[in-house]
Amino acid sequence: MYPKVRKAVIPAAGLGTRVLPASKAMPKEMLPIVDKPAIQYIVEEAVASGITDILIITNRGKSDIENHFDRVPELEERLLAAGRQDVYDEVVGLTRMANILFVRQKETKGLGHAVNCARSFVGNEPFAILFGDDVILGEKPVTAQLCEAYEKYGLGVVGTKEVTPQVAMRGSSLRLERLEGETNVFRCTDLVEKVKREEDLFSNYTILGRCVCPPEIFDILDHTPPGVGNEIQLTDALAVLAKTKGMTAVDFVGKRYDMGNKFGILQATVDVALAHPEVREEFSAYIKQIAATL
Repeated sequence: MYPKVRKAVIPAAGLGTRVLPASKAMPKEMLPIVDKPAIQYIVEEAVASGITDILIITNRGKSDIENHFDRVPELEERLLAAGRQDVYDEVVGLTRMANILFVRQKETKGLGHAVNCARSFVGNEPFAILFGDDVILGEKPVTAQLCEAYEKYGLGVVGTKEVTPQVAMRGSSLRLERLEGETNVFRCTDLVEKVKREEDLFSNYTILGRCVCPPEIFDILDHTPPGVGNEIQLTDALAVLAKTKGMTAVDFVGKRYDMGNKFGILQATVDVALAHPEVREEFSAYIKQIAATL
C-alpha cells in the first residue's frame, strides 16, 4: 500500500467571468445550491474522503469564502437564544470539519500557477486537487475513489468521464489503456488540452474536476512554460507526469456540475432541491406544475 492521501488543495481564485454579473461582487464559489454555497459541497467531499488538511487558493475579493468557514459568535449566540440548536450545530460544525487554511494567488497566471502556491502546505506528500468550479455528487465521494487508486498503484490519478468530442476538444483528452482486472481504472500515458481538430483527440475521456498528484508535480510546474491563454496549465504538467512516471485515470461514479456555467448552476439547484428533505415535496410539485405548461 502506498501513503494515504491526507491533504487537499482547492483552487478557487478564478474570476468567474462565465457567470457575470453574479460573480462581480460575490465569489462564484459562494453561489448557493439551495442552502449551501458550492465551495461547502467541495470541502464536505474532501472531508468525507478522509482528508484532514485543506488549503483553499483564493485571491483578492474572495474573503467571503474564508468568512464562511470561520466562527460568527453573534450569530451563534442568537441561534442558541432562539432555541435553534440544530442550525447552531450545523453552522459551528462546518468550521470544524477539517484544518482549513487559505493562501492568495497574487497573480492570475493559471491553474498550474495556483496549485504551485500550495507547495509549502503539501510538503513531500501526495495530495488531492478539487477544482473550485466543480461540484460532484454521488453516494461515494469522487475524491475517495481517486485516493483509493493512488493508494493502490502509487501513481498520480485523474478523475475522468467519457464526453462528446466537442466537449473533449474544449477541455482535455486522455490517452488511456484499461488496467487488467479493473472495470473503471485506466493507465494514462498522455493527455492534451484544447485541440482544434477532432482527429487530434486521444479519446473522448476528459479530466473533470478532480485529481491526486504526487509531490513531484511541483518540480514539473516550476519548469512548465505558459500554455493555452498564456497561463501555466496544470494539464501541461500532468502530461509530463503521465509520459514520464505514468498516471492512472478513474472513470468515477458521480454527477458533476460545472458551477462556472449558468446552466450547470441551474442543474445543481434543481437536482439538490428535488432531494432536499425540507423542500423536495413543494419543489417537486412546482416542477410538475411548470413542466405541464411547457
